[in-house]
Amino acid sequence: MNVDQMIRMIGGGFVAASVLAGMYVDPRFYWFTLFVGLNLFQSAFSNWCPMMAILRKAGVKG
Repeated sequence: MNVDQMIRMIGGGFVAASVLAGMYVDPRFYWFTLFVGLNLFQSAFSNWCPMMAILRKAGVKG
């Protein structure tokens, strides 16, 4: 699995988990959902996101 696939998988997991946490735990978790969404949005234009740097340092191939 490469960095792009991992970013989509992790981003989708974060969004799904934070929506469920917002529904069942505390609505403030929706702020995390917004953060992840905005981060994915900006990465479409800049081709960079913090998770990309983390995954590369972890040794995931590009």
